[in-house]
Amino acid sequence: MNRRPRRNRQSEVIRNMVQETSLSLNDFIFPLFIIEGQNQRIDVASMPGIARYSIDKLQDEIASCVDLGIKTFAPFPSIPEPLKDKYATESHNPDGLFPRAIREIKKNFPEVVLMTDVAMDPYSSDGHDGIVENDEIINDETLEVLGKMALTQAQAGADIIGPSDMMDGRVGHIRKVLDENGFTKVGIMAYTAKYASAFYGPFRDALDSAPKKGDKKTYQMNPANSREALIEAELDTAEGADFLMVKPALAYLDVIKMLRDSSHLPIAAYNVSGEYAMVKAAAQNGWLDAEKGMLEILLSIKRAGADVILSYFAKEFAQYLKK
Repeated sequence: MNRRPRRNRQSEVIRNMVQETSLSLNDFIFPLFIIEGQNQRIDVASMPGIARYSIDKLQDEIASCVDLGIKTFAPFPSIPEPLKDKYATESHNPDGLFPRAIREIKKNFPEVVLMTDVAMDPYSSDGHDGIVENDEIINDETLEVLGKMALTQAQAGADIIGPSDMMDGRVGHIRKVLDENGFTKVGIMAYTAKYASAFYGPFRDALDSAPKKGDKKTYQMNPANSREALIEAELDTAEGADFLMVKPALAYLDVIKMLRDSSHLPIAAYNVSGEYAMVKAAAQNGWLDAEKGMLEILLSIKRAGADVILSYFAKEFAQYLKK
């Protein structure tokens, strides 16, 4: 027996030397939840360790993350119900919660990168990512709202715009609006393959953004499809995307690899709320080791080909590195 693979597993030094995949804090974007008010920190019950913050308390959370080495954040706003309407007009109010939060973060932490979400659902009285007419999601009229939203976020200081709505043509429309208004340096991280997934539940709890009627299957992708992601990737690339994203991550590792193998753009993957919550719930019941589970999941996403990982584990991973 000449070949004995165990030789390269004999010691930690050797194992580390031949390790094929590694994780770095440079790989991560940390999602954060923002609420109105002062001195507010409210735990998200379905996401142990994650909270919603008022803008003032959010600065403390970001400071603690920056001290750990986290440099990129994806804030998401929880909009009060009275401000929601059919056309998500609050989404492009320059004095609204989200633009105010972006400006405050960039004032206090000019060195961090902010990737901001563009979709109507947090601001919509219908809870959908597009305008609803006669129980249908209207694509092209929605693009006008998304363009206004993206411009408002760029004006507030966003570095990367993340259109998560899955409307056809949204990347090209947003790129055109940004460029025409002088924001040629603002990037676009397209939610290229965003699936109609069961794993978004805790996120929707945190933002109170679930659809009031129906579901999102006419615009988010069918979980049964993978080749369709190549069509979305081709369109997003042609329209000017700077990154391509797969969401969720864990149940779609094959799609991450497919986009990695077919594109020269950086590939991002969103390790979503439900993926985070199921590890936390199992750990609370003593069914698995939370830290080991976290590391294995994050490594699998990176191994599949993701260059960037949006994950609620980002802060815990940073703390793990400090041990």
